[in-house]
Amino acid sequence: MHPVLVYTASRIGLFLVTLGVLYLLNLRHPLVLIAVAFVISGIASYVLLSKQRDAMSARISDKIDRPKPEDD
Repeated sequence: MHPVLVYTASRIGLFLVTLGVLYLLNLRHPLVLIAVAFVISGIASYVLLSKQRDAMSARISDKIDRPKPEDD
């Protein structure tokens, strides 16, 4: 699967799981709930998704560094 899609889906999934857990812990104010879930999932993704982030970065770097065909 494409590394960018894997990383993005993992980040979204981690955010949704964090959001659900915080909701179950009675954090009910919507703005606070989203903000805290965003911060916690961001920190967790930094730790848990480093392999996926490296694969995504390598894929993007390969695309950028690839020589472009010249038009005549």
